[in-house]
Amino acid sequence: MQERIDSLEVALKNERKEREFYLDQAKKTKNPIGKTMFKQIAAEELEHYEKLKELHTAWENKKKWPDTVPLTVNGTDVGRILDDLLNKTKAGEPGEADDLKAIRTAIEFEAAGTKFYERLRDQVTEPKEKEFFGLLARIEHGHFLSLKDTEEYLTNPSSWYLKTEGSGLDGA
Repeated sequence: MQERIDSLEVALKNERKEREFYLDQAKKTKNPIGKTMFKQIAAEELEHYEKLKELHTAWENKKKWPDTVPLTVNGTDVGRILDDLLNKTKAGEPGEADDLKAIRTAIEFEAAGTKFYERLRDQVTEPKEKEFFGLLARIEHGHFLSLKDTEEYLTNPSSWYLKTEGSGLDGA
């Protein structure tokens, strides 16, 4: 029981730290794609934090997985937002070094978050709890994939466009 509460406290700390990082990067970057992506992930991390806080409070009070806490979170919208933004722009210059460093740090956060929630999911037996942590792991993984896609765009926009548009050299 205490181990699960401790895990939730770690998750709360991580979600808060990640959100602060994303908000800070959204302020710093001049790249509109990075700015939009960082703001969106920050909003999603806030939602995760709020749900985890609700769960933590209920669990501490009842000493078991709560029945009344709404334990759903919205899926990630980052991929769709990035696709929309990127489809409206032309292949441009590679990203600035600071943007790439921030993206790579964020990739590490999301990879670690995915593993953390997968570990929690795999340690529990209660179906609602397993489903909730599985959902958080999938969302963190979605962030990870979007960030990797953004990293590729910022390092080589022409190649990224070629790949995503499905263009080939055969004239088809």
